Amino acid sequence: MNSLNRRDFLRHPMGPCGTLALSWLLTQDGFADTTARDPKRPLAPRMPHHKPRAKSVIFMFMTGGPSQMDLFDPKPELARLNGQPLPPSFGKPISQFTKGDTAILASTRKFKKHGKSGMWMSDLLPNLATCADDLCYLNSCFCTSTVHAPAMYELHSGRTLMGYPSLGSWVTYGLGTSNENLPAYCVMIQPEGTPEGGAPCWSNAFLPSVYQGTLLRKGKNPILHLKPPADVSPERQKSTLDFLKTLNEKDLDPSRSDLAARIASYELAFRMQSHAPEAVDLAKETQVTRDNYGLEDKKTADFGTRCLLARRLVERGVRFVQIYSGGGPLITQWDAHDDVNSNHERMCGHVDKPIAALLKDLKHRGLLDSTLVVWASEFGRLPNTQGGYGRDHNPHGFTMWMAGGGVRGGAAIGQTDELGLHAIDKRISVNDFHATLLHLLGLDHEKLIYPHGGRDERLTDVSGRVVEEVLA
Repeated sequence: MNSLNRRDFLRHPMGPCGTLALSWLLTQDGFADTTARDPKRPLAPRMPHHKPRAKSVIFMFMTGGPSQMDLFDPKPELARLNGQPLPPSFGKPISQFTKGDTAILASTRKFKKHGKSGMWMSDLLPNLATCADDLCYLNSCFCTSTVHAPAMYELHSGRTLMGYPSLGSWVTYGLGTSNENLPAYCVMIQPEGTPEGGAPCWSNAFLPSVYQGTLLRKGKNPILHLKPPADVSPERQKSTLDFLKTLNEKDLDPSRSDLAARIASYELAFRMQSHAPEAVDLAKETQVTRDNYGLEDKKTADFGTRCLLARRLVERGVRFVQIYSGGGPLITQWDAHDDVNSNHERMCGHVDKPIAALLKDLKHRGLLDSTLVVWASEFGRLPNTQGGYGRDHNPHGFTMWMAGGGVRGGAAIGQTDELGLHAIDKRISVNDFHATLLHLLGLDHEKLIYPHGGRDERLTDVSGRVVEEVLA
């Protein structure tokens, strides 16, 4: 019997099977790119690394640092030690304005268990409490900075410095979008102003500019310059853009991703003129829906509008929507240095009803299973007082939560110590948080890379693990 040499084997009918197997192995090892990007369609949908549990994200960021022990993580020991110095065993947590030598401050909030799962929540969030069984608390989060802007950059980009792509940019770079007539990544800030981290919180940084967040503003026209001049017909505008595209693409250097992204942005802007006005038009929403989101109440109207817009956007295929609560003057943030009660009563009053309405609306429409909803902040608050009634920044242990999109509802992952100061069990770093979020979207955080400056950059830098307990 004649033996087959290597070339004969590859010519054999079974040869293609070997090629397919090799391709699969290379993909698993990260050497084959299954998400090749068409420079003419940089936002085209791409295959994930594994089967996704979620298709889109609504990322709600509470600017300033909510107090975990006044919202989700009750600590009875605070009441017993109220007014006393922090026990020596806890060390002296130096924060931005305190040095760890102030007295312990008890929470005055009333906590109850809610839902079949018995999730703890304070009386500041009565509406969200009705959604308790959909929430997954991450009670043992920690970060590395006590200062707002660096901590915001870390939560948004994985680094405490500016100049790195935001989470939404990484997601849209990795997955594209299912609706190329709308921005893949939308950002809605509070009308009073931007968070202290500013635009770097939704920046594309060194990723192509098409992956930058698109800012939506307050009012009937959330997207600026969406309407063409009155004397320019759609046909004339299309002809102008086609001509411009022809000039730009002439002898286009494939390495010029910035120019290709700019061309794609022009074309997206033109398509948006036909599709975006309908997406951001709330006039056709029912009165019941408007009431549920609190659109007729001055206290909840702004944040409720952003939540409702977020639902409409993910419903139409937008991949990543980022909503801010807090921004501008200190009084409009969760930064409770002076009086944690008055601050959180005000801020919870803005968001409690709209967030509950969003979760219930998504669930009613069958969208919650495919939409990952995230409630996050840059850090939490300390158990000891600042100025008698306030709390300083705490990066050592705080709570964030997720819902929908493959998340195990009615679960509380990890815990802080008896005073809520340090995360002590199943500690969750920012890298872990990002790795888990990407995993739910079908992305492997170790394979989602972009070459920059001679280094393969990734959202999670050189660490991060998927928090398996979060997965349903």
